[in-house]
Amino acid sequence: MINKIAIFFFLVFIFSSCQNDDQKRIAENNKEIQRKEVQFKNIEKSWVFYDTPITEASEKSMANWNEWRLFLNELAQKPKKTLGAFQQKSKVLTKKVMALNDNIPAEFNIPPIKSRISTVLAKVQMLNLYINLDVIPEKKVASIIAEINTELVSLQRQMEKTIDKSKIPVEVGESDLLKMMDASRAIPNTPITDPNTPRVE
Repeated sequence: MINKIAIFFFLVFIFSSCQNDDQKRIAENNKEIQRKEVQFKNIEKSWVFYDTPITEASEKSMANWNEWRLFLNELAQKPKKTLGAFQQKSKVLTKKVMALNDNIPAEFNIPPIKSRISTVLAKVQMLNLYINLDVIPEKKVASIIAEINTELVSLQRQMEKTIDKSKIPVEVGESDLLKMMDASRAIPNTPITDPNTPRVE
């Protein structure tokens, strides 16, 4: 009889400890779900990109620069429902911005434009890195999104400057002057001789 009572109390103890473990697990899961919901709301609120061209040059370039158009279209599509959707979107954005270097139109294939594309790429890669961490630093994500927008404005303004500069007519003789300046900066092809060596005549 005593054995039966001991077994009964032992089973009650095991059952109650299992229930406590389950309750702790459920409470932890609920906390994690709430934390992710808060993260999702914060990231969704800060996920605002300048996805429309702000300059005439940028708008016109969408017609003949397919990669630029696809990148802006990708920026315009905001992820929904889950953090995973934002993580996927950041990976897609990284690929789209990398593609900008592939077919740059001739008028934009210059160092100032290329350097700005590289900066946008670096910022998008940082966004991709931070948003794919186990614990997402929401403030850092919001800050990087703001930096990406700043760099997009800079890139589009440089595109506008480049187009405006190309419209300025070349003065008569200006191209010749530029060629002469380049020639005068060139290093002469004459061999360097040591002044201490005797000259052979």
